[in-house]
Amino acid sequence: MSETNNTGDKTQGAEGRKTLSLKRGVETGQVRQSFSHGRTKAVVVEKKRKRIVPGEAPAKTVEPQPRVSEPKVAKPAPRGEASRPAPKPSGGMVLPTLTEQEREARAKALQSARSAEEEARRRAAEEAKRRAAEEERQRREREEAEARRRDEETRRAAEEESKRKAAEDADRRTEQAAQPSTPEPAQEAPAPAAKPVARAPLPPRARTAAEEEEELRRGRGKAVVKSATPAVRKADGKGRPRKLTLANAFESDDERVRSLASFRRQRERERRAHRELLESRQKITREVVLPDAITVQELANRMAERGADVVKELMKLGIMATINQTIDADTAEVVIGQFGHAVKRVSEADVEIGFKSPDDKAEDTKPRPPIVTVMGHVDHGKTSLLDALRSTDVVSGEAGGITQHIGAYQVRLESGDRITFIDTPGHAAFTAMRARGAKVTDIVVLVVAADDGVMPQTIEAISHAKAANVPIIVAINKIDKPGADPNRVRTELLSHEIVVESMGGDTLEVEVSALKRMNLDKLIDAIILQSEVLELKANPDRDAEGVVIEAQLDKGRGAVGTMLVQRGTLRVGDIVVAGAHWGKVRAMENERGERVDEAGPSVPVAILGLSGAPDAGDEFAVVENESRAREIVDYRQRKLRETQAAPVIRSLDQMMSQLKEGERKEVPIVLKADVQGSVEAIQGALEKMSTDEVAVRVLHGGVGGITESDVTLAEASNAVVIGFNVRANKQARDLAERNKTEIRYYSVIYDLVDDLKAALEGLLEPELRETFLGNAEILEVFNITKVGKVAGCRMTEGVARRDAKVRLIRDNVVIHEGTLSTLKRFKDEVKEVHAGQECGMAFQNYQDIQPGDVIEIFDVQKIKRTL
Repeated sequence: MSETNNTGDKTQGAEGRKTLSLKRGVETGQVRQSFSHGRTKAVVVEKKRKRIVPGEAPAKTVEPQPRVSEPKVAKPAPRGEASRPAPKPSGGMVLPTLTEQEREARAKALQSARSAEEEARRRAAEEAKRRAAEEERQRREREEAEARRRDEETRRAAEEESKRKAAEDADRRTEQAAQPSTPEPAQEAPAPAAKPVARAPLPPRARTAAEEEEELRRGRGKAVVKSATPAVRKADGKGRPRKLTLANAFESDDERVRSLASFRRQRERERRAHRELLESRQKITREVVLPDAITVQELANRMAERGADVVKELMKLGIMATINQTIDADTAEVVIGQFGHAVKRVSEADVEIGFKSPDDKAEDTKPRPPIVTVMGHVDHGKTSLLDALRSTDVVSGEAGGITQHIGAYQVRLESGDRITFIDTPGHAAFTAMRARGAKVTDIVVLVVAADDGVMPQTIEAISHAKAANVPIIVAINKIDKPGADPNRVRTELLSHEIVVESMGGDTLEVEVSALKRMNLDKLIDAIILQSEVLELKANPDRDAEGVVIEAQLDKGRGAVGTMLVQRGTLRVGDIVVAGAHWGKVRAMENERGERVDEAGPSVPVAILGLSGAPDAGDEFAVVENESRAREIVDYRQRKLRETQAAPVIRSLDQMMSQLKEGERKEVPIVLKADVQGSVEAIQGALEKMSTDEVAVRVLHGGVGGITESDVTLAEASNAVVIGFNVRANKQARDLAERNKTEIRYYSVIYDLVDDLKAALEGLLEPELRETFLGNAEILEVFNITKVGKVAGCRMTEGVARRDAKVRLIRDNVVIHEGTLSTLKRFKDEVKEVHAGQECGMAFQNYQDIQPGDVIEIFDVQKIKRTL
């Protein structure tokens, strides 16, 4: 008898031998599979046996595969373990034995699963934290927006309440003013006390007439209908009553949003209230400064009005202008009048008002060094005298000489005094400075050689000095040469109205020798003495003003200008306007090339930082800011372009026309003749023609041909060059052509005198002589379209002419004087109407005529006056 175990297999018999029976080829068992978080699961596995044939190698054992989980490929077991029988559990469950590799693989899989789970938990925690932060931020934003909304609603409610109260007060005042005598109703006697009863809810407050009128004015509705249905007031920021309906009763306040139309109506109410506030304010009348041309925006700014309002006013006048367009002064004046402001017309040239400060007070001024220019004839020793004077500088003497960097320098004496010398001994620069209205030089040192005496250029230098009204110190040079005769020089100077001190005059003279350095100290003492007589003073504690000595464009430093400070103190960093250029002073250098930080009165310096090179003689001044500098420079450059486009021709004919306009009282000329006798004869004839009203001013009269210095002098003084039996050289002709200066040649003295006499007669105002022509009486006044008022007249005496002057007389009083715009006989335009005839007359630019007025016709003749 055989026994069967719980797995269904046949066992051995009592004899220990196997019985012949069929065995199951598949064995089943259970294994427990582990998962994350300590979870386990029992899985049924199957194990298939393979029959082993005696004599063959045992086959590889196939590990059992779980049915539910992912199949895992197990590593093959060693050969020695393939035939080893698996231990059977005592409980009847077959548990396969795991190898070492399988245990390691399962441990690694478990560890990776735990790591993935931890990573997922970490990511979930970060995501939850991020979501919480985002929700917190959104919550704060909602709270802030809600707070802003509440504040805005509170503000709007307060504004509406204030407006409503103002309207009620105004309406109440209006009713009181309309019914001042309405008696007050008698107060009723207090009712007897009754037992308290429950009060019914108060009906809604009835709106006043002012509120209903306000609502009608704002356009909220066509009419106000009082309904018995109570209104509900929602918290929408405006507090407007709404009709009580089922939808409104259950509507949530948080869900209600104002419509776009509501916002538009609110903005419109605010704009209307703003306009009413502006209209209620008192109009401020301003004085508007109006230049020759102004932009619309600038005009609006000066009137303190809106630019759009100015554009609308221009459109009413038929002018389509933008905000940046320029309009003329007349149109702007009309616009200013429409806005109710006052007009102050100014010229475009007023931009330079305040460019130069007024004269300083005497108590603010301090003594300043004199400014000296050395002039004289060629080869009379000007350059040698300048070199000798420079050697007296104690500073340069210690340094071993002077390196001249600029066109002016200052000499420091042992006594502490200083003298500024301008290195322009020629006449061209001197007159060019004076031509621009700059009085630079205080003293002129006239160098005359003792052996040559007075020469033509010496006379020219005297003329220049006299024209500039500058005192002269005569330096008689070369007294060390044989044949020198200083008395000859003194005598020759008498013929040119220069009387030296040794001959009883006021002009200082010093005998010097530049080569031997003789009497240089006496010359310096004479300069110091003359400066003390002039009492030269200036205020150093103010913004600098002065003159440009010279300017040039340096390749490495840009525009370099040599400036001579006349008043104030020039410092590094100041904004300077010089002629048609401006700039900020970046650096300053003295005559020795040393950097300085400031320069006082009578100190020459070279400055860097200008936008361009100004002309010699241009005035410079320090301004407060860059905008002021640009304004002045733009005006000057514009005037310079206009001058270049239409050059001024200095001719005798133009001068005569200017004289007729009353611009001048004298005729300046530069006279050159062949001999001295001709010069004297012409000057004598011109003096006889001169009167108290008109005169001929001879700036310079000399012998010889016309030179460049003569043309330069004429240009500086706006004069005409006259040559008597002489001609101009090529350089002078070219210069006159460039400067548009006229040169006139004469060979007969009578022609010259006649032309100048005609020029002088142009100064005299012509005599006006009036001639009576006739009278006309106005019978009727007709108003004709496109013509105006026309007077129907009858000529009572004389004749009426179309081109004659007329006067309108009413009650023997002249009320108008002018010209006729039309003179008609019936329907035809005529030139004359005689006495006894009827005609039609219309005045030019005048319409106030009445029947009975008398028209006087007369003629005016201009009679030219003669000398």
